[in-house]
Amino acid sequence: MTRRKLTRGERVIQFIETYCLTPEGQHIGKPMKLEAFQRRFIIDIYDNPYKTHTAYLSIARKNGKTGLIAAILLAHLAGPEAVQNSQIVSGAQSKDQAAVVFDLARKMVEMSPKLSQVVRVQPSGKRLIGLNRNVLYRALAAEGKTAHGLSPILAILDEVGQVTGPTDEFVSAITTAQGAYENPLLIAISTQAPTDADLFSIWIDAQKHAPDPRVVSHVYEAPADCQMDDRLAWAAANPAMGKFRSIADIEKQCRQAMEMPANEPEFRNLILNQRVEASSPFVAPSVWKANGAVAEPIEQQKVWGGLDLSSVNDLTALVLVTEQGDVHSEFWLPGEGLAEKSRKDHVPYDLWAKQGFLNTTPGRAIEYEFVAEFLRGLFDRCDVQAIAFDRALFVHLRPWLVKANFSDFELEKFIPYGQGTLSMTPALRELEVKLLGKRLKHSNHPILEMCARNAVVVGDSGARKFDKKKQHGRIDGMVALAMAVAMMPNEGTGPSVYEERGIYSF
Repeated sequence: MTRRKLTRGERVIQFIETYCLTPEGQHIGKPMKLEAFQRRFIIDIYDNPYKTHTAYLSIARKNGKTGLIAAILLAHLAGPEAVQNSQIVSGAQSKDQAAVVFDLARKMVEMSPKLSQVVRVQPSGKRLIGLNRNVLYRALAAEGKTAHGLSPILAILDEVGQVTGPTDEFVSAITTAQGAYENPLLIAISTQAPTDADLFSIWIDAQKHAPDPRVVSHVYEAPADCQMDDRLAWAAANPAMGKFRSIADIEKQCRQAMEMPANEPEFRNLILNQRVEASSPFVAPSVWKANGAVAEPIEQQKVWGGLDLSSVNDLTALVLVTEQGDVHSEFWLPGEGLAEKSRKDHVPYDLWAKQGFLNTTPGRAIEYEFVAEFLRGLFDRCDVQAIAFDRALFVHLRPWLVKANFSDFELEKFIPYGQGTLSMTPALRELEVKLLGKRLKHSNHPILEMCARNAVVVGDSGARKFDKKKQHGRIDGMVALAMAVAMMPNEGTGPSVYEERGIYSF
C-alpha cells in the first residue's frame, strides 16, 4: 500500500512535533504538540494553492504565539522550508521583545540533540545559522536601526500590534527588503492593536473587507460588547484556554478588572484581544460606550459648553451639553497640512474632515474668526447658559466675538475655567457621575471618542486633573466636556461648579 505523500504544511508540522522541544513551562523538554488552531494556521499558510505571501495571527497573550514563531523559523532554518543561502529575520518594537523570540529558538536548538548538530548559535548577535543550507536567522528590534540592507525570505513580526498609527519605518524596511525572492513570506503574530487606525488593525481590516487569497488571516477575539466574565468570550480569544493557557489566571485577572475599572482596558486588550487602549484612561471603554446613544438636536435647548482653544495648528474643541444630557461636539484644525497632521498624530483627521466630523480653517494656523462665526450661530439657535474656556488663549478669540456682534450680556456667558486640580477635581467628579449613571448621549463622535481614549488623570480622588504631559494623543474634547459639565447645575437643581466658586466673568 502506497503511503500518501505529506503536504508542505504537514511536513512543517511533522518537523516541529518531531524535533522541537517545549522550551519552558510545565511541559519543558517534551516534544511540542501543536494545538488544532496552530495546525490550521500552518496548513493555511503552506498548503494555500494561491501561494501565501502574508499571514496574520491575532490572539490573546499566553496562547503560545512566541513559541509558534520560534518553531516556524526553525522549520525554515534547518527543516523542510530551508532555502540555500537565504536569510530569516524576526522583528519586534523593542530589544527585549526581539530577544524573547531568539531565546526560545535558541533553547529549542540547545535542548534538541538533532537540532544542536545542524544549527549554530551566536548569542552575541542574536543569530542562528542553519549549517546544512547556510541559512542565517537574525532577531531585530526597531530601536536597533538594523533592518536595512537585508533580504529575508521569511520575515516574522512579533507583537506588531504595538505599532502606533498606520505606518512604521522599521516594518516598512523589513517588508520592502523581501523583493529579492519570488515567493517570500511575511508572518505577523500579535495581540490586537489598540485602535482601528493602527497598522495591524489596518492590515486585518483590509483582508476582512477585500480578501486577498494570498493572505491568511486568523483573528481570535472576544465580541466587542461582551461582559468581562463571559467564559465563551474568554474561549473565543484564547483557543489554548484550559490547555497551556491557564483558566485560573484569566479568572484572577478578570476579578481584578471588575473590582478596579482602571484594569479593564488592559484585560480587554491582552486577555480578550479587543481593540482597546491598554493604558488606564479616565473613563473605561465600556462606560463610554454605554453613553453612546444618539443626541437629540440642540436647537432652542438650554446648553452649557466647554471651549478648549488651541494655539497655531493644534486641535480646537467645543463640546456642548443640554439639560437632557445630549452632547454635541465641534472640532477645528487648519486645512493646510491636514494629511501631515494625520500622520503625526496617527489618527485620520483627513478622513474625519471628509465625513463632516472635523471643521477646517484656511491656511496652516487656526483662524478664530471661524470659531467665532460658529458661536454666533450657536447663540442664535440655542439658549446658551455658559461657555467655560481656558484663560490662556481667549484674548485672541474675544475680538472676533465682538466683531461677530456678541453683546456685552452674551460675552458675560463666557466663563474662565482653570485647568489645575482646584477647578478640574469637581469637574471630573461631575463628569464621572453622569457617565456612570448613563446620563450623557455623545453619539459616538469619533474625535471625542479618541479624546476619551487618550484622557488620563493624575492625582487621587481628592485632587485630580487631566494629565497633559504624559498624554499619548489629543484630549482636548474631554477637557471641553469636563468644563461643560462643570457649568451645569448639579443634578438639575443645585448650583454649578463655577457658581459655587463665585466665578462669573473674565
